[in-house]
Amino acid sequence: RSVSCRLACGDVEGRLEALFGRVRAIQSKSGRFDMLLCVGNFFGSTSETEWAEYRTGAKKAPIPTYVLGANDQETVSYFPDISGCELAENITYLGRRGLYSGTSGLQIAYLSGTETQDEPAPAYSFSAKDVAELKTSLLSTPDFKGVDILLTSPWPRDVGTFANSAGEIDTKKCGSKLVSDLAASLKPRYHFAALEKAYYERLPYRNHTVLQETPQHVSRFIALADVGNTSKKKYLYAFSIVPMSLMDPAELVKQPQDVTENPYRKLRKEAQKTKAPLCAEEEPACQFFFDLNKHQGKKRPSDEKERGNSQPKQAKKPSQPMGPCWFCLASPEVEKHLVVSIGTHCYLALAKGGLLPDHVLILPIGHYQSVVDLSSEVVEEVTKYKSALKEFFRSKGKRYVLFERNYRSQHLQLQVIPVPLDHCTSEDIKESFIIQAQEQQIELLEIPEHSDITQVAQPGTPYFYVELDTGEKLFHRIRGRFPLHFGRSV
Repeated sequence: RSVSCRLACGDVEGRLEALFGRVRAIQSKSGRFDMLLCVGNFFGSTSETEWAEYRTGAKKAPIPTYVLGANDQETVSYFPDISGCELAENITYLGRRGLYSGTSGLQIAYLSGTETQDEPAPAYSFSAKDVAELKTSLLSTPDFKGVDILLTSPWPRDVGTFANSAGEIDTKKCGSKLVSDLAASLKPRYHFAALEKAYYERLPYRNHTVLQETPQHVSRFIALADVGNTSKKKYLYAFSIVPMSLMDPAELVKQPQDVTENPYRKLRKEAQKTKAPLCAEEEPACQFFFDLNKHQGKKRPSDEKERGNSQPKQAKKPSQPMGPCWFCLASPEVEKHLVVSIGTHCYLALAKGGLLPDHVLILPIGHYQSVVDLSSEVVEEVTKYKSALKEFFRSKGKRYVLFERNYRSQHLQLQVIPVPLDHCTSEDIKESFIIQAQEQQIELLEIPEHSDITQVAQPGTPYFYVELDTGEKLFHRIRGRFPLHFGRSV
């Protein structure tokens, strides 16, 4: 049968009778499980008496049990062969690191121990070299898509980013960065960890960048508590899984409703920067979203223009407002005392209800509804204003964040808000937008580096758009209601 039922367990700490008693109870109620996977400390300081009965064969584990190695010096002696061995009947030590392939085709990657900076790593630890070697051995296999299961003892650092709360555990300080790096590369469908004496089931996260990469399967991170803990925190987790290799590809990449952004995005980005550029035949894959329906409407693109050219036509004229407009510079409604600078096609004004004293707006002089409606000369001048503001705010020790809401508004307003450099990084600002969007069920997508908003939104499309001073851009296509003050509240 291709569906296999597995159990995963947190720190056993030598409490074998408690663990196997619970497993027997589960099996008598729910039927047989194929294996038990143990992460964290399998042995503890008081293991010897209980363990002796299993080691000598007086007692036997009720289920094939696979364990990770020592996490401290005092339990190293329980593992006679560092590269993996049978410890007792039905209890197997997987080894320091590697891939276990079950007869069903299920692939289980594992890494024993806790993180160390030392080289060579002590017997109860792993180093950056161990992680690099494990990654290389797996990523070099042809058509590598990910592993079914990843077992580590420490949590991955930052796993709580973009996610539901991990309770009392601070995921920005707890766990291992090397484990995060491993999880980001191996893309496990299930990742189990322990050591923190806490149960935490994170919302599933994506393994691809929306709009830039073809969809991939999601990952689920589950941290388990210690066996027999008095707080009754969950330490055993039952799950059914069909090996990735046997699944229908469309079924495998289905995205659940509560899927979140990848918590290791920063790591993935850094890894991509160090990667060699794509070869020519791979390049078009990144473009698949943006070449669709670039020219909608009745007119065909004129022959003298290249079809792929996304620059708006030179002769695009501003439309006429339907009624009085507060932002057309020629309009008597404009509050001229707020105007800071006037260019040929655009002007700069202080925001009337500014979030900060130096919150400004970039506005077209003529009547344009959104950035995607602008003619090329207006776009050029908007870009000049942006770079001047970036330079100006940097000289004042600030960075800007820019956003536009093309929804229930009739004249383009680019809101430019400076934030002191010592308050937060651009990554923090971006994370705030993504987290707030997730909380309100708003799908905020990242626009690829060398693309712009005119390639993802047609004129007349309602949208919300964010641009950071790093050039990173976020986009949400508005299809129903949208909170008018979303940008301000972030």
